[in-house]
Amino acid sequence: MFACLSGLRIIAVALVTMIVLLANGARATDPETLGNGEIIPESLRPEDRRSGTTFLSEALRAQQADEGANPGMLWVATGESLWSTPAGPEGKSCASCHGDAETSMKGVAARYPMVDKATGELLNVELRINQCRRERQGAEPFAYESNELLGLTAFIAYQSRGMPISVSVDGPAASHFEAGRKLFTMRQGQLNLACTQCHDENWGRKLRGDTISQGHPTGFPIYRLEWQSLGSLHRRLRACSLGVRAEVLDYGSPEYLALELYLAWRARGMPMETPAIRR
Repeated sequence: MFACLSGLRIIAVALVTMIVLLANGARATDPETLGNGEIIPESLRPEDRRSGTTFLSEALRAQQADEGANPGMLWVATGESLWSTPAGPEGKSCASCHGDAETSMKGVAARYPMVDKATGELLNVELRINQCRRERQGAEPFAYESNELLGLTAFIAYQSRGMPISVSVDGPAASHFEAGRKLFTMRQGQLNLACTQCHDENWGRKLRGDTISQGHPTGFPIYRLEWQSLGSLHRRLRACSLGVRAEVLDYGSPEYLALELYLAWRARGMPMETPAIRR
C-alpha cells in the first residue's frame, strides 16, 4: 500500500512539473561559445548564473554559512578523520601520500570531473577516491553514497570552498563533455522533459512551494532537507530521472559522469560551496 502511494506521489509530482513548464513557457538564453568557437545556445550567460543558495530562505542561507550549524559539516568531520586513517595491508592513509589536505587538496575538487591520464576514463572525486583506495592503499573501495565516501568527498571538496569551478572540456574530455551536453538537452522519460527545460528555461519559478534552481553543482555533496542526510550529485540526478519517469542509471555511470562534467562547465567560475544546504 505504501509503495503504491509513493508511486502515485511520484507520478503526481512529475505531472505537476510538466504542467508548470508548459504553462509558464520558455525563458530565452543567450549563446555562449567554447574555445573552438562552437556555440552552446542553451547555456546561461555568466551574469545570469545563480547558485542554488540564492533561492534559499534567509534562515537557511545563514545556517549554511555557519559551520557550527551546517549539518553537512558532520560528514566533513568524518572525512577529516578518514583522511589520516590507515587502510589496506601496508597501513597507508590519504595523508601518507598527500600530507595536509588543507594545502594539497586546495582547488582540487574544483577541477573535477577530469579524465584520468592512465586509463582515459572520466572520474569524479568519488571515483578518484576509490581508485586511490584500490590501487594505492590496497583497500576495498567505499560504496557509493556510503557515509565514508560522502564524508571523504565532502572533506576534500571543502578544501576548495570559495574557489571557482574550473574543469577541462577539451582534449580527451571533449567527447565526455559533448555526451553530457546532449543528455542535458535531450527530452527523456514518459514526461518527455529535458534538464534544460527546468534549469535554463524556467529557473526562478515556483514548483510545489519550492523555487526551480539553475542546477549548478556548486555545493555537492549537499545536505538536502528532504533527505535529512548528505547526498551526492548522482543521487540528485537519479531523483531527477525518476521525476520525469526516465531510466534511473547507476551511481558513477558514464552518462551521469558526462552530465556532471557538463554541469561543472556550465557553472564555471562560480565558487564552490561544499557542503551546501538545499531543500
